Amino acid sequence: MMEEAAKLLARSRFAIAFTGAGISAESGVPTFRGGSGLWKKYRPEELATPEAFRKDPNLVWEFYRWRMKLIMRARPNRAHRALAELERMGIVKAVITQNVDDLHREAGSQNVIELHGNIFRVRCTSCGYTEDLKRSGRLNEFLKEKGLPRCPECGSLLRPDVVWFGEPLPREALEEAFRLAERADVVLVIGTSGVVYPAAYIPQIVKETGGRVIEINPEESGITPIADVFLRYPAGEAMERLMERIGRMVE
Repeated sequence: MMEEAAKLLARSRFAIAFTGAGISAESGVPTFRGGSGLWKKYRPEELATPEAFRKDPNLVWEFYRWRMKLIMRARPNRAHRALAELERMGIVKAVITQNVDDLHREAGSQNVIELHGNIFRVRCTSCGYTEDLKRSGRLNEFLKEKGLPRCPECGSLLRPDVVWFGEPLPREALEEAFRLAERADVVLVIGTSGVVYPAAYIPQIVKETGGRVIEINPEESGITPIADVFLRYPAGEAMERLMERIGRMVE
């Protein structure tokens, strides 16, 4: 199965990757609830919805600053780096991710479509202002600030530029993801449950337009029934094995 997956990728015309939380597990990225008892008493709808932000923006920002600090410590793992290398090799044309942890960009991937936003980006609740705190060099300063962050252009509240429960995915990102899926002859699906829609349509679109689906997951998911190749491995191990085989094929 590993050999078959490597051949599909090495011979592909237009391969894409679609990733979920499972690809970042080896990097130690915490799940939504994280490992701290501090936040376990809260339900997701008390911390990550527009209603929660309107009701208590201080609480929501306290939670997101805590999460930012945790995710800042994470580093790209073997799977992130392998995808970046496949892009440099011209095999993977784009990475579509449900993750907000920025690890694909950190690993060197250039064409990244973030369906659920980016935890290190903020946007204004009133005007069109956005800021990538990591790339503007203001992240550490931002994390040390107390109180509610305000837009430097209009003075309104800033919010995390992530998709909260009950919010639609950003239209531009979703449309681009669907366009890529329609062009793809191979999709490499890594670490996603495949049950969150509309994102889960991406591998289905590839399949319906005649492409092949390779899934990497330690357990079966909503994608497994349509997978042409299912690799039951953690993401890092599978990608390391794939890269060895692809390297030999393209030498």
